[in-house]
Amino acid sequence: MSQVSDNQATSEEEYRNIFEAASDGLVIYDIGLDSVVEANPAACEMHGYTRQEFIGLNPAVFMLPESHVLFREHVRKAEPGSMFESLIVHIRKDGSLFHVEVRRSLINYRGRPCLLSAMRDVSQRIQTEKILSGQIKAQMREQATLLAISHTLASTLEFQPGLILDQLQEIIEYTHCGLFALEDSTLVTLAMRGTPQLEGASPFRIHLQGPETLAALFNEHRPIRIADVWSDNPQAQFLRALLSDGAAALLEGMQSWMWVPLAAKSRIIGGLGVAHEKRNHFTPHHADLALSVANQAAITMINAELYGHAQALAVLEERQRLARNLHDAINQSLFSAGLIAEVLPRLWERDQAEARRSLEDLRRLTRGAMAEMRALLAELRPSTLTDAELGDLLHLLGNAFTGRTNIPAKVTVAGQGALPAEVQVAIYRVCQEALNNVAKHAAASTVKIHLKHEGTAIELSICDDGVGFDTEQTASGHYGLDMMHERAEAVGAQLSITSQPGHGTELTIRWKEAGKKEDP
Repeated sequence: MSQVSDNQATSEEEYRNIFEAASDGLVIYDIGLDSVVEANPAACEMHGYTRQEFIGLNPAVFMLPESHVLFREHVRKAEPGSMFESLIVHIRKDGSLFHVEVRRSLINYRGRPCLLSAMRDVSQRIQTEKILSGQIKAQMREQATLLAISHTLASTLEFQPGLILDQLQEIIEYTHCGLFALEDSTLVTLAMRGTPQLEGASPFRIHLQGPETLAALFNEHRPIRIADVWSDNPQAQFLRALLSDGAAALLEGMQSWMWVPLAAKSRIIGGLGVAHEKRNHFTPHHADLALSVANQAAITMINAELYGHAQALAVLEERQRLARNLHDAINQSLFSAGLIAEVLPRLWERDQAEARRSLEDLRRLTRGAMAEMRALLAELRPSTLTDAELGDLLHLLGNAFTGRTNIPAKVTVAGQGALPAEVQVAIYRVCQEALNNVAKHAAASTVKIHLKHEGTAIELSICDDGVGFDTEQTASGHYGLDMMHERAEAVGAQLSITSQPGHGTELTIRWKEAGKKEDP
């Protein structure tokens, strides 16, 4: 019997040593007494109590109310073999809070049902997770903003400098910011954000003295960060000297400055100047973000510049086309009419029948020239192509075609209806291109143009009795087919062409307003 007692005492002593030495906090709670009956040193230190102070405490003392509610739920559901795990918040003796990862199980302690809680302070882990979560959210916000800027700049050919600065402020806090364009050897503000005085001021103009200044601003396409613009740092001195010429207001009240070059390849086209009233505000991460925005802005500026050049070139090409039409059609018609008018008196004296035929040719030539001139005037006034009825425009094209080629063009129109402007212009252009192809390639003797309105749908057919062609063997681009198909597809119209050698050609274009049914 003595041996059993000795063994039991030895076993209890071993468990006590393990209990006391555990690095996790261990607390035994007596369910009947509703208080702590045992706690190891780790648990006492974790909560800021001595062992004598901790023993006898009600758990509500060192738990937040919501954590205590969960604890009471565990007590109620506790059964032999059950295990509860949770992440809760405890209260230290000094009132400070800390996060605890706890595992609870039902045990028998000294003959009484108790709840054993093994707990670990995970406050540092939770704090680290919160910091990482905040960093991830910040990165996601930054990426979303960069994506929004990219989408905004990519979706339009119009450069919007103010919008870029507004979106930049969502990821970089600044006191004021300016977007500059390089014009000759001068930086000119395209937009400013900051104080009302700066935003309402006239554009700042910063004159650059020589290529060395430009090279310093380009900085090998890297941002320049200045912690204190009033220090003796060489870059700070360079900035003060640069802005002293009419742009000193950009430094008033500022401490930090960041310059980000806008460049395409090795060509600098402008820059972002970002300022803050606090010293050493801008970080390397801010510089990376600003450079991403600047690179996208530079691409958009180049695209806008190229678009402007393309528009100017398109205007020049259109003028050249009109000049060619004037020379090829009207000028030749008027020249021929002048020759007929010059010989007509002598021809009348010699052969009146022949003279009457020449009079008819003269009438045809002058009517054709007038029709061609009206068509060219319509080209010069785009509103004419959208305000007039499509049938009237087709009659105009037909008369001009006949006057230019001496090939009769019969135009018929069934029904009437208004078309969206872009649809009408596209169909007009397709008909114009089709008639040009007939004049150049078809060797036709007649052309028929028929327009039919059916409710919200139209069908236009252009038929000629010319030489035709094999549609299966026609090379891409021949007869302007590619251009006509592109115009039709752009407005949702269907274009079909049927032809075979020796049997002429028929072009048909059909369009129906989307979402509406045709009238029966």
